[in-house]
Amino acid sequence: MAKRFKAAVIGGSGYGGGEMIRRLLLHPEVELARVASIDFVGEPLSAAHPNLEGITDLRFEKLEAKDAAAGMDVVLLGLPHKVAAHKIPEIIAAGAKIVDLSGDFRLTSASSYEKYYGAAHPHPELLGTFVYGLPELNRDKIRKSKYVASPGCFATTIELGVLPLARRGWLKGAVNVVGITGSSGSGVAPSEGTHHPTRSVNLKTYKTLQHQHLPELLETLTAAGAQELSLQFVPVSAPLSRGLLATSFAWADATISVEQIKAAYAEDYTPEPFVRIPKQRLPEVAAVAGSNYTEVKYVFGEVVEGKRMVSCISALDNLIKGGAGQGIQNMNLILGLDERLSLEDPGSWP
Repeated sequence: MAKRFKAAVIGGSGYGGGEMIRRLLLHPEVELARVASIDFVGEPLSAAHPNLEGITDLRFEKLEAKDAAAGMDVVLLGLPHKVAAHKIPEIIAAGAKIVDLSGDFRLTSASSYEKYYGAAHPHPELLGTFVYGLPELNRDKIRKSKYVASPGCFATTIELGVLPLARRGWLKGAVNVVGITGSSGSGVAPSEGTHHPTRSVNLKTYKTLQHQHLPELLETLTAAGAQELSLQFVPVSAPLSRGLLATSFAWADATISVEQIKAAYAEDYTPEPFVRIPKQRLPEVAAVAGSNYTEVKYVFGEVVEGKRMVSCISALDNLIKGGAGQGIQNMNLILGLDERLSLEDPGSWP
């Protein structure tokens, strides 16, 4: 039976590309028609993704963006930052909808992009034309859009942790965050930071207080309702392949009761298909690894000088809800489909 829509993936040989491919091959409504890459050209997809051995006859193709997008309903980009932006105009001209997993169109400020990504944006005229693809915040806007910039993995984790506070104007002033991430977030190319003999026995910080997701977090949470927000963010490299755990330390006015905060989280997240609040435990990576689910919970501290510490803890799989899975969720929305399609598997345990 023919599927309703056709999709292409550009940048399909990396970890994010592989996860998008896997989800598209399972999709009941969207056919994966072509996969473009500068690596493994002419080889089967299993050359880069051994889990796809015998699953598909598709091969990696070296294609210009316009040729990859020709005749497609949607194009999903798994390209690095500063590379994806150069492909976008050709895809727009081809008439395809776009889901971009890079950071090239998440920000509205060209100066912030240059500061945090280390280069001038090649197409600043297109900043602001992409909807920020956090469905739990922008679902209606995503449904009406043609171009979506999927959020970063750290940004998604932290935003979902504190979003109910921001929406109600309860997130004010300084918020301190520690985020712990697995090695797959650094991409498929080996590096000093992902070298197994040192990574597997180590914990270390990197990009301390200057991670590129900071401006994305500030823009998104301020737009959601946070007030006078400042963020101090310390990322930590952990001996994991995949998974991300963030703890955000916020101060809420003591006039806001514990019961009000619990009710806010329940109100916002009970209807959400991919956010859950564990009943008997705190969020943990192993419970969400391999899935598109995020776990969120809170721990309350004592009241000090009229303010209560709220520790917002959130966990997700950096490659799925923090990357490719959220990209598929956004694709479903812009195509007018049920956003859960090909994403409802719960992952494995342990």
